[in-house]
Amino acid sequence: MKKTVIIFLLFIGQLTYCQNYKFGKVSEEELLETQHPEYPEATAAILYKKQKIMFDYIQGKGFIQSTEIQERIKIYNKEGFDYATKMISLYDGASSASSEKLIGLKAYTYNIEGGKIIKDKLKNSDVFDEDTNKYRKTTKFTMPNLKEGCVIELEYTIESQLFSIDDIAFQQMIPTKNFELSLNTPEYLIYKTFLNPRATYIPQLTETKKRRSVTITSRERSQSRGGGLANYSSSKIDFNDNVVEANLSNIPPLKDENYVDNLANYQSRLLVELERIELPNQPIEYLSTTWEKVTNTIYDDSDFGDQLSKNNYFKKDLETLMSSKPTDDKIEKVSMILDFVKSKVKWNEYYGYTAEQGVSKAYKDGVGNSADINLMLTSMLRYAGMDANPVLVSTKNNGIPLVPTRSGFNYVISAVNVDGKIILIDATRKHGTIDILPTNTLNWLGRLIKEDGSSDWINLIPEVSSSEMVSLNAKLETDLSINGKIRHQYTNYQANRLRNKYDGYGDEKVIETLEKDKGLIEISDLNLSQINEVDKPVLLSYDFNIDEAIEDVGGDLYLKPMLFLASKENPFKQDTRIYPIDFVYPISDKYMVNMMIPEGYELDVLPESVKYQFNGSDGVFTYMANKNGSYIQFVITFELNKTLILPTEYKQFKEFYQLMIEKQNEQIVLKKI
Repeated sequence: MKKTVIIFLLFIGQLTYCQNYKFGKVSEEELLETQHPEYPEATAAILYKKQKIMFDYIQGKGFIQSTEIQERIKIYNKEGFDYATKMISLYDGASSASSEKLIGLKAYTYNIEGGKIIKDKLKNSDVFDEDTNKYRKTTKFTMPNLKEGCVIELEYTIESQLFSIDDIAFQQMIPTKNFELSLNTPEYLIYKTFLNPRATYIPQLTETKKRRSVTITSRERSQSRGGGLANYSSSKIDFNDNVVEANLSNIPPLKDENYVDNLANYQSRLLVELERIELPNQPIEYLSTTWEKVTNTIYDDSDFGDQLSKNNYFKKDLETLMSSKPTDDKIEKVSMILDFVKSKVKWNEYYGYTAEQGVSKAYKDGVGNSADINLMLTSMLRYAGMDANPVLVSTKNNGIPLVPTRSGFNYVISAVNVDGKIILIDATRKHGTIDILPTNTLNWLGRLIKEDGSSDWINLIPEVSSSEMVSLNAKLETDLSINGKIRHQYTNYQANRLRNKYDGYGDEKVIETLEKDKGLIEISDLNLSQINEVDKPVLLSYDFNIDEAIEDVGGDLYLKPMLFLASKENPFKQDTRIYPIDFVYPISDKYMVNMMIPEGYELDVLPESVKYQFNGSDGVFTYMANKNGSYIQFVITFELNKTLILPTEYKQFKEFYQLMIEKQNEQIVLKKI
């Protein structure tokens, strides 16, 4: 009997420990934990998170949204210190009624020292507010006295008169032990809720209704002599809350994998979209309907549609430009206007599809956000007689828009119809050119809005391959070194990548970058040209010398034909894949290698010519080798026509890629005569 009682008491004690998440009640067991029991590689873990969203009725204001957050995080090691820096994003409207307010912030760091739990409070002086853009600000802070093994805890409330509800994220980059959600919305505000369909972790949610009431007080003044007295009356209104709840445990972390477009696209989260408002004795207000109506609303926004109609501020300058460089070639005209906008207005690195400064002010000041610049670009193209329209885009860090909502977009570019072909342009980046957009905007589809307000989807994924063409001439020396010359030609996005990489570099810095991780190589006679001529390929050439590049085994010489150009290992190592592989744009690479056989040697082993394919023509690798007199010649190509490889295709693609890597690293053998 005693044994049974002891076991029961231990069970109750353990249960109490597991459920004690009251703020400030951090336990010794939590502080002494050295690693996560299921994810020992985790640098930190969310021990507990509570998120409660509800709408309180405030006299004279109506329903006020309140989001209460409590979070307790375990920091296992120094790599986990990043999770002790918090950034809380708040909407910052033109008035207090349209802004979000952070209240009641409390935060502590807990450590255990000499068997005692010590806590350090976050000071108000360590909390900073930063403007993110015209409409958002960020409250940022880093917790004090961080040590390996510490626990941090914070709670706060966000108040808002806005009815929109941000996505509720269940999954993070670190594991979550316990998560409690309570979403309470009054029956007058009708929301659609659904889980991210691209997530692999699907939480269990419950939906119920709860009855509650609010009391409304009204004041009337009597008509008696002397002005009368104020009479107060109150009435009680009963209504239902629609409640979505979750009590989750052991939520797995998002798994970081190579070539993922944006992990947030695969994050387990609840999307909440306001569909309509049905307040008593008022007409129904429909909000979430179709993409057509969403884009109509955006077009009618004064910071969007009105900006496209303004042209007085640039008329004189643009007419001077066009008269100084007359052309009937539409592509040349588009390129000329694009370069003009890039030279006149610099990007302030703020995103948005609505103007921040307004196009006139941005033009005058020479700086603006993405909408200021690209709406201006569209307006100029239209003034020049081009069929140009803005395209709403969701950048990769904003996710893929899944439901019709204005918040689904956060960027705008321009599309021009040239003789039936749509070309896409963006004037925010220094090295941008026709059909070369910032890669973070290549996010599936954009929404093109025409002058009449109608709209349609447009594909953002590039169709034309971006190429690297390499010519390598090498002479093998008997001292086991190799001398040679190499020429590269890069086009489209590969050229753009190189321009961004080497922007502002001098020759010495470029050489240092090229020599990195290539063994005993010395590069000289560098020539990097057309780096700033964005409509042309980037050309790169240099001489090289590699010591100890050839392996001597019993008098026979072994070496890899591609030398330092060969990929060393397959980046796709795991057996299975959770998320798609995103290569962003089609690739077409070609390597032509000529090697001179040194005197006194002859070719003994030449790799076999092969052709490998992935899923028909989605991926093709060819390797052709032959001997021509005293030269060994290789032509090696890699073409990837499918930019998104699905998890179901991963095994086949991994095998294809592995064969390609192995072939690139095969050696030729030269035998001494």
